[in-house]
Amino acid sequence: MPSSLHRRLLDDLGSSIVAGRLARGEVVLAGELAQRYDVSLSVVREVIRALQANGLVESVKRLGVRVLSADRWNVYSADVIRWRLDGPDRAVQLRSLTELRTAVEPLAADLAARHAPASVREELMTIAARMRELGRAGDLEGFLDLDIAFHALVLRGSGNEMLAALDGAVAAVLRGRTEHGLMPAHPHEEALQWHVDVADGVQAGRPARAAAAMRAILGRTTDEVSSIWDGAERAPR
Repeated sequence: MPSSLHRRLLDDLGSSIVAGRLARGEVVLAGELAQRYDVSLSVVREVIRALQANGLVESVKRLGVRVLSADRWNVYSADVIRWRLDGPDRAVQLRSLTELRTAVEPLAADLAARHAPASVREELMTIAARMRELGRAGDLEGFLDLDIAFHALVLRGSGNEMLAALDGAVAAVLRGRTEHGLMPAHPHEEALQWHVDVADGVQAGRPARAAAAMRAILGRTTDEVSSIWDGAERAPR
């Protein structure tokens, strides 16, 4: 199955559902999708399975595929997050993820300082130092890759598998901020230092220092993007 066909159809249907262009309760037929997108039924079936895994649709025997409401979506899916960031729900998605990160990442940094193995502690210091170099140089693409790796490593270093499993959601919002022009051209010097402080706190086994620096990072993030969601209602679920 050509991956490009699969991805094109998955992104189009997923974003259409998330944006409300395919409404809750609407029924679509596999055959119609195959004709509309000029793809095989096997591609359509694979895409439907992916949408089902994300909680966006359900198969209805002898009827077709029914679009599900937002309370059924897998909101931690990197695909769902990306589609929401690309659509009219961007403000609400940014707020939800920023609040989630503010709640869990300082805890992860605290736990990493207590439990991370030596290899993780050393790697965090290396990444933080390289982030400062690329941030000062204005290499946003390289900085983004390192930023994603840094936060994933803190989550993994916590030794808590449920926190570690949030790495995809964090990566999706970090990538989305960059792609939508919501990052400064040069990361703030304070933010660069706070990443070093997190790494230093983890390496030195100082939980309070690591957690405080991570809170500072998320505080700066909130300050930078909170205007986007000012006035946005919290959708009932």
